[in-house]
Amino acid sequence: MSPFSHSSHQFIIFLLILAFIGVRVSATTFTFVNKCDHTVWPGILGKPDLGTTGFELKRGSTRTFDAPPGWSGRFWGRTGCQFDDSGHGTCATGDCGSGEVLCNGNGATPPATLAEFTLGSGSPDYYDVSLVDGYNLPMMVETSGGSGSCATTGCGADLNRRCPSELRVDGGDACQSACRAFGKPEFCCSGAFNSPSACAPSMYSEIFKNACPKSYSYAFDDATSTFTCSGADYTVTFCPSSSPSLKSLMESGPGSSVEQAAVATTSWIANLATGASTTTQPFSPFTSAFFVSVTFILSYFLSWTLSVPFRTPSSFF
Repeated sequence: MSPFSHSSHQFIIFLLILAFIGVRVSATTFTFVNKCDHTVWPGILGKPDLGTTGFELKRGSTRTFDAPPGWSGRFWGRTGCQFDDSGHGTCATGDCGSGEVLCNGNGATPPATLAEFTLGSGSPDYYDVSLVDGYNLPMMVETSGGSGSCATTGCGADLNRRCPSELRVDGGDACQSACRAFGKPEFCCSGAFNSPSACAPSMYSEIFKNACPKSYSYAFDDATSTFTCSGADYTVTFCPSSSPSLKSLMESGPGSSVEQAAVATTSWIANLATGASTTTQPFSPFTSAFFVSVTFILSYFLSWTLSVPFRTPSSFF
């Protein structure tokens, strides 16, 4: 008599298939690369927590984080930071107002270049690089290992050098959006202009768009600025001038976006602005449990296979 019934055999096969499918849909790795000639202090706003909300990234260094399915949030780079030995201080651009290296749930003070993500849970990821809140650093987002359009996006141009004087921040280290500089509804897409049909690109947003055609230049710039990818890992590079992908990014022009982006992104961009997202358990504990489970199942299945004489498939029924 078989050590376990046909139903038990099917159940173990089902567990193996389910486990291996779960590897791909559960793991998203973000890698941060600093190619600037100075230190950058990336900030993180999103839920659930990735283990930190801000950190130091020295010139030429990298750092990675794992994020669970359903994670939604944004990343940005802070510059000109001065922190004491206890980790207290401020930054010249992108400061999050916490007075610490950690942002502790605070977003970036505009102007700041933002990389925004909503990771799918059984659905594609949405991502973009936004200049809606202004610009402080060149930034590029690249994908690896995903399926779908999975386009590279970002802004590799130095907009601080071509920033109009009326938008330039004192010191020239950042460039404001027209909304922040003037506060007019037509620039902010607010009030009577709070719809795609009513809020058109301005002469100022066109400057951003011409320099960085795949980045958000104003609030309703969805059609050429939002991208999707399934099962990918992402690399966020600050000052990507030496990256081989930068030339193709800058020459590609508008396009390669998802046609339904204008509808699909309205709610999740609003969530990014408030830091709201679906609550999901962190990925790391799941990873450990997964490998322990797979090891146990494989060991049990292998030991049973070796102990039972070879039989044709029909003998299991």
